[in-house]
Amino acid sequence: MKNILVPVGSSKNAVSHLQYAIDFAEAVGAKLFVVQVYNVYAKAGTMVNVDKIIERESLKNLNDLIAQVNCKSVDVIVKTLKGKLVDTLELACKAADIDLMLLEPRTNSVKEEVFLGKTSGKIIKQTQIPALIVPEGYVFKPINSILLAVKSAIIKKENALVPLIAVKDSFKAEIGLLLVKTPYYNDGDFELNKDLESIVNSITKTENATTFQGVLQHYESHDPDLLCVVRRKRGFFTKKWEKNVIKKKDFSSNIPVLVLRGLK
Repeated sequence: MKNILVPVGSSKNAVSHLQYAIDFAEAVGAKLFVVQVYNVYAKAGTMVNVDKIIERESLKNLNDLIAQVNCKSVDVIVKTLKGKLVDTLELACKAADIDLMLLEPRTNSVKEEVFLGKTSGKIIKQTQIPALIVPEGYVFKPINSILLAVKSAIIKKENALVPLIAVKDSFKAEIGLLLVKTPYYNDGDFELNKDLESIVNSITKTENATTFQGVLQHYESHDPDLLCVVRRKRGFFTKKWEKNVIKKKDFSSNIPVLVLRGLK
């Protein structure tokens, strides 16, 4: 893992989140890109160059945040980006060869019942960039145990497991694979290919209505430091994120959640 991107919003948790990102980047030996995306909706007759003002304020905000954290030995690059959120982030990730995005659950929302706010939910739902969602106020610690929860172990996309393997190798972590048989189960869903079989240390099979219910049932026995899930076109997580905002009653986690792009 070489390059990590951290989109910054206006949350009160921004400093804590940025410090976690730096600590994580140091542990995996990655460069950190800290960005703020802004957009300008010009009005006819506007005399002031609003674009430049917003860009200047965004850059000042980022530099103020950087001044409040310990950058350690991490190479931190600060950028302001103009454009629509999702499109701009996707272009930035492609240009900088980003391996992983680190997201806050709520960059702007202050509603306590919300786990993923509109902005973070939109990024998760509308991009295929691997992402690590870090709980608010979470302090970095080594990842020794990972719980990978899937309802199908079929892997068709090349390099889909790369972020997970990078985390495993960096921390010498053990991966527990949770195979959840849902009502949408198809024959062959639990057949592991060599790539997946080679990285898991244990396999648990369960039958539940949803992947999330399977996680809830087996979470305590695995006691993971990291939960890993997968985007799917019509999977549990995609459905929960259709409206971008995710409420805690539908899904929440008190540990970081690694979201891989779809495997198929």
